[in-house]
Amino acid sequence: MKKILFLTGTRADFGKIKSLISILDVHSEFEVFVFVTGMHLQKEYGYTVIEIERCEFCNVHTFENHTHETTMDLTLAKTIEGLSSYCKEVQPDMMVIHGDRVETLAGAIVGSLNNILVAHIEGGELSGTVDELIRHSVSKLSHIHFVSNSDAAKRLLQMGEMKLSVYTIGSPDIDIMFSPDLPSIERVKEYYEIAFDHFAIVMFHPVTTEVNDMKEYADHFVNALLNDSHNYVVIYPNNDLGSQYIIENYKKLTDNPRFRVFPSVRFEYFLTLLKNSQFVIGNSSAGIREAPYYGIPIINIGTRQQNRALHADILNVSYEERDIAQALAVIDQHKIQNTDSDFGLGNSAELFLESLQKSDIWRINHQKQFRDL
Repeated sequence: MKKILFLTGTRADFGKIKSLISILDVHSEFEVFVFVTGMHLQKEYGYTVIEIERCEFCNVHTFENHTHETTMDLTLAKTIEGLSSYCKEVQPDMMVIHGDRVETLAGAIVGSLNNILVAHIEGGELSGTVDELIRHSVSKLSHIHFVSNSDAAKRLLQMGEMKLSVYTIGSPDIDIMFSPDLPSIERVKEYYEIAFDHFAIVMFHPVTTEVNDMKEYADHFVNALLNDSHNYVVIYPNNDLGSQYIIENYKKLTDNPRFRVFPSVRFEYFLTLLKNSQFVIGNSSAGIREAPYYGIPIINIGTRQQNRALHADILNVSYEERDIAQALAVIDQHKIQNTDSDFGLGNSAELFLESLQKSDIWRINHQKQFRDL
């Protein structure tokens, strides 16, 4: 039996890897462990560890990595310390990490320096801001790459990764997006007490490389929403540096009947809301990945997603209140163009399982090599 350790630090990465954990957790060939840290354990952001506990995975371990200093380097150091201790206890054969968060980097460091196979989900992509530095660093520390498409695979080969270590499985959240088990919109509205017949979704995150300007950006964004006439379901930002400016601005929305504000929304419930929304506004990767699959219009604000692979029909605007207002004025008449979303067919979990069941993947050398083109 192979021991597989999954690391999750945010509601977003858990949504990406949930189907992968689920398919292994019930399989006799694997013993699954889930290391839960980051914003999952922060009450201000909805204490989303509850959503993980609801899944009833066999082995779930929690570790608080939040520091009052909130700088990424100290969070990294604390996460390394806690994860290293847990790995010595569990002794996993493989660690599975996702994306470009600081917790992801901690996982890659701990795994690679403790002779544990590190498998990176969705490497080889372009994130923008400091996230891109983290994503590519994680890829170089990882032994195995489960990528979403051929473009990502090509970038990893350009970075000197071995072709035999790259597996194209698609984006795992697509598995859940088209699941027949998604809750109905009526159930979601009742659960979250959303009375709107029509609504848009707001997801606006801080940009760590522009933290000194985030207060101004948040002011412009919220003012544009207040001066608009749409109804909005607002979801808190992630816990990156600068999030406090956004959350503080959201207090302006508290008593306004056009807004429902939530620290977090359960992933499947979020997908149902997204599927039934008028449009998405903000700078979340959900506007790049999930929204296009549902044919939802997107207003993307600022620079956070500027380097992402854009397989979507998007209205890109600056942080200026005037530009945001102009986009809101035309979004209802915006005609969605058919686009090719190259992030898989919704069978990522099955492809992931098949890969782990083959002996080839377990023979990948822990001593990494660089392959020249």
